[in-house]
Amino acid sequence: MDAPSEPNPSAASDAPLRLERLLPPGEPATIPEIVREMGLWDRAPSPSERPHVMLNMISSVDGRATVSGRSGPLSDTADRKLFHGLRTAVDAILVGAGTARVERYGRLIPEQARRDLRREHGLPEEPLACIVSASLDLGEDIPLLGEGDARVAILTPSTASLPDMPAQVDYVRTGPEGPLNLSEALAELGERFGVQSVLCEGGPHLASELLHAGLVDEVFLSLSPTLTGGDPAKGPALRILAGVEVEPPVALTLLGVLRSESSLFLRYAVDA
Repeated sequence: MDAPSEPNPSAASDAPLRLERLLPPGEPATIPEIVREMGLWDRAPSPSERPHVMLNMISSVDGRATVSGRSGPLSDTADRKLFHGLRTAVDAILVGAGTARVERYGRLIPEQARRDLRREHGLPEEPLACIVSASLDLGEDIPLLGEGDARVAILTPSTASLPDMPAQVDYVRTGPEGPLNLSEALAELGERFGVQSVLCEGGPHLASELLHAGLVDEVFLSLSPTLTGGDPAKGPALRILAGVEVEPPVALTLLGVLRSESSLFLRYAVDA
C-alpha cells in the first residue's frame, strides 16, 4: 500500500476520528483505541522464529489497488488515519523498492506525538524501514534515505551497496545465488534488529511473494467506495496482488470490520 500523507498532522491529532465497530460489534472507537484493542503494542517475551507479518492494502470495490499507478486516489481521511495508526505500533515497515521510489517514501512517523507514544511503549521513535530491492536501483532522491534520523534495512541478494546517505543504512543479504529469500531475511530482521512485528505496505508484487512463501499472518484491507474500471492486464492498474497466481488460493478468516461513512476496513487472519 502507498504511503498516504497527512496534510496537517497537528489538526488531525486535535480532532480524533471515531470508526464504527461492526465486527466485533461495539461503540465507535478512536484509532488509538482500535490499535490497542488489536494487541499491536504487545511484544512476546520470547520472540518467534520470524516476525509477525501484517499486509496493509487498499482496494476499490471493483478490485483495483491503484489509480494512475498510485493508491493515494483511493484513500480518504479515515484510511489515512488508520494507516498511520498501524504504523505507529509496529517494529518495522516493509515495502518494495518500486513503491518506495514511486511514492517517494519519507519519514515514517512525522508527528512528534506519535513518536512520543512509541517511546512510552519502549520502542524507538520510528519503525525500522525495510526496503526489498534486488538490484539496489533505489535512486538517491528518495526522501527517506536523506533523513539523518532514519533507520533503513535494505533486503537484497545483491552484494553491492548504496552510496553514502544521511540515513543509517544496513543490509540484509540473503539468496546471493538467486532471488531474495524472504523467509531468511525476515528471520534476520528479528535476530539482528529485534523486530517482532512487520507491517508490509506493498506493492502488489511483494505482497504476492510474501503470500506465496507463507509469510503473511494478517491482512488489513481498506475497501474504498469507488469504481475505477480498467484492465489490470493492459495497463498500470494493479490489484492488491500481482504476478503469479497463488495456488492454492490463500484462505482468510474475518476478524474485524470497521466503517467510516461508506469506507470499510477489514481485518483478516491468514489461515494456516
